[in-house]
Amino acid sequence: MIKRADSLFSAGLYNEASALYQSELTKGEVATDGMLLKLAYVAEKNNDVPKLLYFLEMYFDRHPNESILQKMNDIARANGLIGYETDDLNYFYLFYKQYGLYVLLALLALGMYVFGIIVVRIYHKESVPQRYKWVAFVYLVTLFIFVNLPEGYQSGIINRDKVLLRAEPSSAAPVIEIISRGNKINILGSADIWLRVFWNDRLYYIRKDDVWVI
Repeated sequence: MIKRADSLFSAGLYNEASALYQSELTKGEVATDGMLLKLAYVAEKNNDVPKLLYFLEMYFDRHPNESILQKMNDIARANGLIGYETDDLNYFYLFYKQYGLYVLLALLALGMYVFGIIVVRIYHKESVPQRYKWVAFVYLVTLFIFVNLPEGYQSGIINRDKVLLRAEPSSAAPVIEIISRGNKINILGSADIWLRVFWNDRLYYIRKDDVWVI
């Protein structure tokens, strides 16, 4: 089916190819980089900005690049969409995706050095200075946070118009705000059919099926 979609795309039948690609994705097929770029291309031709941003976000998640981040920001600003700003959070995420492995290796090397000193002192029955213990504690906390950052950060794009943001994870909870398709939100957790999201510096709850999770 993917080969059929590739053939349709090569023949210029973009919408038919896009429909086949997306059908395969709903069946659990893992999108290739080329597939994501083709889907983004078709979405752009159809002026479907939310889907264009969604596929670019998927590609960016695999290949973090400042130019892609800036392009998404420009598209979002031109269409009055929020959440794609090139702010500190997005640049931190970009840095993490690009250099996270090197930072982790540096942290591991530092940890081996500090714990090596402590082990040698204990072996020689020397006292371990209190500051070494604090350094070891801070190191372990930092390492734990750094390793778990990818699980603690997710984003999503609103996939339909007039989506309700509620104060609690319940259909009976008060509606605090209504947002439209294409806006990007940060996801901080989930509860049953609800996502806990961060939007405009406040926490809300939103139904999972109202969001394309990146």
